[in-house]
This record gives sequence, C-alpha cells and structure tokens, in this order.
Amino acid sequence: MNDHRNTIDRTRTAGRRVHRRTGRAVLAVAAAAGLGLAWAGTAQAASPSTAHQASTCSAGALKATFGRQLAGGMNHEGVVIRLRNLSGRSCAVRGYPGLGLENSAHHALAAHTHWGDTWYAKDPGKKTLVLKDGESAEAVVAWTHANTGTSGAVHASYLEITPPAATQHKTLAFPQWVDHGDLSVTALARHVDVTD
Repeated sequence: MNDHRNTIDRTRTAGRRVHRRTGRAVLAVAAAAGLGLAWAGTAQAASPSTAHQASTCSAGALKATFGRQLAGGMNHEGVVIRLRNLSGRSCAVRGYPGLGLENSAHHALAAHTHWGDTWYAKDPGKKTLVLKDGESAEAVVAWTHANTGTSGAVHASYLEITPPAATQHKTLAFPQWVDHGDLSVTALARHVDVTD
C-alpha cells in the first residue's frame, strides 16, 4: 500500500515538474514573441516608409554663391545662384528663393520678384529637394537693364537671397543696374537647363 502511495506521489511530483517546465517553456516562448514584436516595431520605425523627413534648411545652414553668369542680349542679364547645404546633416528646400536689392550701405532698394520662367530658363516647378551635407540646389535669376541711369533703373550693390520658408537672407555682391528693380527667378532645382 505504501509502495502504491509512493508511486502515486512520485507520479504527481513528476507531473508537477513537467507542468512547471511546460509553463516555463510557454512563458519563454511568449517572452520571445513579445521581444520579437518589439524588435519588429523598431524595424518598422526605422524603415524608409516611416523615416523622419528632413527639416527645412534654414538660412544659416546654406551658403549662397553665384554660378554661371549668363550672356546678355536685348538688355537681358542673368546669373545662376546656388544654395549649398553646409549644416552637417540633411535638410530640405522647396520652391522659390526670395530676392531683394541693397545699395552700397546695405539699405534695401525698391525691388519686385517674379516667380516662374525667366528669359534664360523654363521654370522647373516646385519640388521638395532633400540636400545632404555638401549638396546644392540652384535657380536662375534674370533682369533687364536699358542703360545706366535710365529712369526707373535701380543701381544695386548687393543681392539678398532668402531660402524658401526662411526668415533671414544671404547677401552677395551684385553691382548691377536693374530696370525698375524687377527680378525674375525660377524655382530651386538640382539643375536648371539654361539657354543663352
């Protein structure tokens, strides 16, 4: 009788051990599955479809320079302007740069900017451009000048260039006569095809 009870007790004890092992195994699988879901969530957060978009380039992140000077004809003049990202990280630009004219004392002159096609280039249209550190976007600026000192002509010494969505501008030396202070500019693009 005692042998029979001992056998039953041993069987129950073995059953509890198996149950505990099975329970632990189930918990381990559940924990691993939970971690797997957590890792899957992390992978999704880092995937390209949910990647954080680059912030807008501030004026301080960009260096403004003149590119190619465009040949004049029929009193037309033009120049390619470039905005280069020197922020150390990617940032984005979209649309048209703001333009202004200054005299030699850096006082603003009367100026008007027209966005779209210019004498030298078709407007590429607004596109969001993500510029990696060191990359540039360009636009074409055009104006007319009848004759030095013509009525309505503005004598500029500097060109103000304000990146899209920025509140500050860059200033470049720009000793030009501009009829009525009228400037035309294309949208920023990786490259703007020019005819001159």
